Amino acid sequence: MSEIAVRLVDIRSTPLDVAEVLAAVEDASAGGVTLFVGTVRDHDEAKAVAGLDYSAHPTALDRLRTVVEEVAARHPVTAVAAVHRVGELAIGDAAVVVAAAAAHRGQAFDAARDLIDDLKATVPIWKHQAFSDGTEEWVGLP
Repeated sequence: MSEIAVRLVDIRSTPLDVAEVLAAVEDASAGGVTLFVGTVRDHDEAKAVAGLDYSAHPTALDRLRTVVEEVAARHPVTAVAAVHRVGELAIGDAAVVVAAAAAHRGQAFDAARDLIDDLKATVPIWKHQAFSDGTEEWVGLP
């Protein structure tokens, strides 16, 4: 699919707007839109999470754009979008929002899953979790 399919790619320190991402992939030729919202949960394994902080490498936005473009090239999508949050987040906050639109629902589901999986695996964004017991850990470091 062409670059026109890539509608929104960003990394922000401000709260994410699910409606903005959904609007970015609106397309009259799409019969299906898949939206994924990753949120901060109150636990990790058996530990209670008090909050977390996301940090991004200076190349993260370029890498995110590449991931989105690669997904658009691999799937018959009409539109794709991805936005990730950095900074301090609270329980329940949206950390990442991705969306894919395609002629058929299966194509939209496949593209959205591919997008979030590749984003998590390759974009240099790291999570620093603070636990209620006073301990902490970094997740996703190279």
